[in-house]
Amino acid sequence: MAKDTSTGIVLIAQNRKARHDYTIEDRYEAGISLWGTEVKSLRMGRASLSESFVSIDKRGEVWLEGANIPEYLNGTWTNHSPKRKRKLLLQAQEILKMSRAIEAKGYTIVPLSLYFKDGRVKVEIAVAKGKREYDKRQALREEQDKRDALRAMRAVNRR
Repeated sequence: MAKDTSTGIVLIAQNRKARHDYTIEDRYEAGISLWGTEVKSLRMGRASLSESFVSIDKRGEVWLEGANIPEYLNGTWTNHSPKRKRKLLLQAQEILKMSRAIEAKGYTIVPLSLYFKDGRVKVEIAVAKGKREYDKRQALREEQDKRDALRAMRAVNRR
């Protein structure tokens, strides 16, 4: 787990696949409703957001689905289900803004990272638009070009 001592943020898990597959539009920080054994498992740094997504139901509640928080190793019969739906805690105006945004074609809500902030578990979610295959290739090409340029500049500066 990465720790940033200046802000009190301890990173638990990131969804790198989402940053590759989607163009990020708006970001939100949400609290997450968890059971005790889930928090203990997260403190051990065990979580995966790779196949997870966010949904908004008819009652206006926001849910994190598909996130894998493995069972706590020292838990007993009170252990949680690893892939259960977890409620996200957001302001009503943020939920309304997100629900309007995802009505547009191609937009969805994806979780980007899961972290502790001052002892509380937070999840960073984003309204994102899906990339086409050629957009993904273009992004990879641009990253490679940046790396090549940096290598060239380092080589020139060493001389």
